[in-house]
Amino acid sequence: MAYPTTYAYDHYWLYQEIKDVFEKYTQDYPQLCSLESICVTEEGRDVLALTITNFETGAPETKPAFHIDGNHHAGEVTGSMTALHDADVLLTNYGKDEGITKLLDTMTVYIIPRVSPDGAETYLTTPYTLRSVNRVHNPKEGGVKEEDLDGDGVIRMMRIPTPYGAWKKDPADPSRMVKRDPGDWEGTFYDIYPEGILENYEGDENLKTKKADWALDFNRNYPYGWFPENRQAGAGKYPLSNPENKAMADWIIAHPNIFGVSTNHTSGGIILYPPGTRKPDTVSKDDIEAFVEIAKMGQQELGYEPLNIFDSFIEDQDNYDSGAFDDWCYQAQGLVAYTVELWDLNKRIGVPYDWGSRKAEDAATQLKRFNAAMDWVKENAPQDYVDWQEYDHPVFGKVELGGFNYKFTHQNPPCHILPEVCDQMTAFMIRFAKAGPHLCVDCVKSEEVSEGVYKLTAVVGNTGYLPTNVTDEALKMGIAKEVTVAVEGAEVVSGKACQEIGQLSGYSRTRTGAYFYGNLSTSANAPAKKKLEWIVKAPAGTKVTVKVCHEKGGHAEATITL
Repeated sequence: MAYPTTYAYDHYWLYQEIKDVFEKYTQDYPQLCSLESICVTEEGRDVLALTITNFETGAPETKPAFHIDGNHHAGEVTGSMTALHDADVLLTNYGKDEGITKLLDTMTVYIIPRVSPDGAETYLTTPYTLRSVNRVHNPKEGGVKEEDLDGDGVIRMMRIPTPYGAWKKDPADPSRMVKRDPGDWEGTFYDIYPEGILENYEGDENLKTKKADWALDFNRNYPYGWFPENRQAGAGKYPLSNPENKAMADWIIAHPNIFGVSTNHTSGGIILYPPGTRKPDTVSKDDIEAFVEIAKMGQQELGYEPLNIFDSFIEDQDNYDSGAFDDWCYQAQGLVAYTVELWDLNKRIGVPYDWGSRKAEDAATQLKRFNAAMDWVKENAPQDYVDWQEYDHPVFGKVELGGFNYKFTHQNPPCHILPEVCDQMTAFMIRFAKAGPHLCVDCVKSEEVSEGVYKLTAVVGNTGYLPTNVTDEALKMGIAKEVTVAVEGAEVVSGKACQEIGQLSGYSRTRTGAYFYGNLSTSANAPAKKKLEWIVKAPAGTKVTVKVCHEKGGHAEATITL
């Protein structure tokens, strides 16, 4: 389903456009959203956070909350665009779409579209690529340094004729390259590097691509599983050493009503779920089942496969990368968190990558995929492709520049496909948001036991998919707050006027089955509701209210007249 939007998603927004639109939202929908800055970057940009809910039905912090972010990695701008699309859909369709209206009446959605505005701005306004932010980190001099030599705004491939080269032109198609055969003695051979200049070249050393100066990786800087630079490049000096990372961690901790997190990246077309530092059979089976079931909704909307990070995504399980946001959210905060790798060019070109194998691909498959991608770009995004063109290089002499614009074909979709990705992702986000715990007061009854004395009975429950503790990991860490029930309006003479009642399960924990011999069955209902009793004293006609609340399950109440 494609929801109506106010703005167009046919290009990648710069920082000022995001800020202008968000400020306009607060003017147009003051009852539905508020805007704040969680951090000011080194270049003076705000890391913007938009809070969306119906303020008339309760303060944002009193409702279950869902968090969406993008651009932990500067070049993965599709993630920020889908987050912006989410905000647009929610605000544009409130009061018009029944499901969205109910969602914002009963829930809060937090959206931080661009965790690295400095990095994304550099990516979008220059030819350069970078990991997270344009801050020099552990620089190493020497080699071919990326540069837009011909001034066309794109850094492409550069093929350099050399007898030492490992590549040659494909005899069947000179625009393609193939590996040089072991017995190739005759012909012209090439090295292929990024289009660029040569830095600190002595004239006789072996060439290499220069290590990127902008190498900080925000998704290796979170405290859970953090390792120093010798283990994982880009991790930073210490956990949360980047101000943007610290602001994100502070944001999550300051909003304990958050139950679910989607952190949006590119690319690959997969939905990754924790744990990423240990095997999934070392954590709660119920947690993993919930992760998979929610991710299946994303598979239905996006066509992306759900994969556990440790089991399926990480090749080296001894020296794995970690310090990631999703792992910190789950293994330190007890939240349901996903990394959604948006956009899958490989699937579109008919050479999908087998993420679950955890095995390095052979060179022939890699080259087949590259050539298929080149053909796809020529046909579907010709504006992003250039045939090999001669160029007089100041060091190498005659070289050739050519190829596709990697940034907006492989790393992100071409602009004309971006709306499709945004529509699909928003459909998943809305369904995911609805999976949170939702408290209710099922019923309240009173029975007079003597003049002015009543037996009060209430059933409180959680009608949501997830339990109020959200994950068993939260219980294991001892950080899950209990559900609180209170009676107001009468003197409580037996029972507690305010009491903690533990957790209320969600229907994710109800045991069901479709059996070979027999019928469909609910074999064990989840303990999602609880009956409570009090003796209260008050005159007849007094209104008494039973209130139930939980930081992640929200607030609910019911009033009865004695």
